[in-house]
Amino acid sequence: MERDSIIAASQKHDIAALPDGKLYTYGTAGFRMAADLLDGITFRVGLLSALRSRKLSGQAIGVMITASHNPAKDNGVKIVDPMGDMLEQEWEVYATQLVNCATHEAVADTFFQLAEQLKVDLKSGAKVIAGRDTRPSGITLLQALSDACSATNTSFVDYKVLTTPQLHYLTRCVNTEGTPSSYGEVSEAGYYKKINSAWERAMKNKKASGALTVDCANGVGGPKLKELLKLMDPSKTGLECKVVNDDVLKPEVLNLDCGADFVKTRQRAPPNPKPQPGGRWCSLDGDADRLIYYWIDPETTQFFMFDGDRIATLAASFIADLFRTAGLDGELRIGVVQTAYANGASTKYVEQHLQLPVVCTPTGVKHLHHAACAFDIGVYFEANGHGTVLFSTDAVQTFEKKQPQSPAQKEALDTLRALADLINQTVGDAISDMLMVEVILAHKGWGLRDWAMTYQDLPNRLVRVEVGNKDLFQTTDAERKLSQPAGCQDEIDQCVKKYTNARSFARASGTENYPSQACRVYAEAATRSEADDLANKVAHIVKTYGGA
Repeated sequence: MERDSIIAASQKHDIAALPDGKLYTYGTAGFRMAADLLDGITFRVGLLSALRSRKLSGQAIGVMITASHNPAKDNGVKIVDPMGDMLEQEWEVYATQLVNCATHEAVADTFFQLAEQLKVDLKSGAKVIAGRDTRPSGITLLQALSDACSATNTSFVDYKVLTTPQLHYLTRCVNTEGTPSSYGEVSEAGYYKKINSAWERAMKNKKASGALTVDCANGVGGPKLKELLKLMDPSKTGLECKVVNDDVLKPEVLNLDCGADFVKTRQRAPPNPKPQPGGRWCSLDGDADRLIYYWIDPETTQFFMFDGDRIATLAASFIADLFRTAGLDGELRIGVVQTAYANGASTKYVEQHLQLPVVCTPTGVKHLHHAACAFDIGVYFEANGHGTVLFSTDAVQTFEKKQPQSPAQKEALDTLRALADLINQTVGDAISDMLMVEVILAHKGWGLRDWAMTYQDLPNRLVRVEVGNKDLFQTTDAERKLSQPAGCQDEIDQCVKKYTNARSFARASGTENYPSQACRVYAEAATRSEADDLANKVAHIVKTYGGA
């Protein structure tokens, strides 16, 4: 591996220096920003992926090029570890270090320094696999990734257009192929086969309650869901899916007035097509890793949103019921993992009604995923609709070994086994989560009105606040309080005291970096008007301290 080869390849992929000495930082979404800033960054991410693969004895490392729910002009690049989970946190520091090198020579030098520091054998083999969403800028960024792999003698496989969860799935499949823990067939087709087989097993002798309209945010989820639907037989399970907002030929409409992020932040249905009262609707986001259900009450015409909190409580309730029926109560631990954004009513419902433990972590999938692994069954969802259910190896083996003592026990065990295959174990997957919801509603015999009646959300509001420097805002207590800037949290606390059953917090956005910088303000209170008023007042405090 030659230093000159890396320098020559790097020179094809320049990187723009940020003003005022600011750094590109690897965050919750990897590196995400305006697409025209990402070419050099993606090349350097490729170099790090080559190091990561060699450090892990040649296991394949995944790289996903997506900006998820961001506008079409943005893009992003993030690394997926061998089992389909997020990049190990320690390596985020190395990514940030490599990306911020001032010269192409410094890029090569840092690459070799990291190899020495981390005791990486550069003569060993390495493999990187990649996917991208439907943004046109992804094609150019994939070339930068490919060039980095060529310069470092790293095997590179381009799986082309995928949902983010599909790339996570393929990364685990590649690394478990031919082993007892094989996760599935190493192909996009294998992903659809696995999900459809598990769906049919989970729905045995059950019927979904008719038509479901799926808004795909004009992103990659549209064509991929249609591929899955080709395998699914509505006559067997009763589920009829109508796919809308699936135009991937016009990049400018990606996430525009549609998708899961629109529904969650605006707390209303997308304007087109207009949902009919009583119908079942859900929305995916631009890379199909978030899911939000919604429903309009035909009697009152009130809009009702089933966000990540609602999906988590539904899943936890159902799995706990299956445990009891299967005679597993007390043998395995179920827990729910949330973030500060979780509605207070959902936390109370899980702890008091379901009597299950709740853990709160900082925002970001890596934090929730890690905490969920502490349970035999870990249910984790962010309120934005991103989440999954993790089944430990011990849990799956218990399902297999348990001898049913009745037909009801056998059905419960069969359903648990099917759920473990249906639900994507690597990351939140809107398509598999959607089918999980459909399985649960069918087994419970529920419509969306029944689901809505489980508990009443506290009215809440999420506000985006543009600031001059989001790095000023540092948090503590799982991001529920600001430690910096000094005095800001005190003002927020004084503000909250003026409202009933209220809480509010602010944190720097993990997915909006450059050129604009933003903080998020969350507020909840006893009434809608109080929640709105509190959010606006806290947003004003944040703006004052944020140097905007």
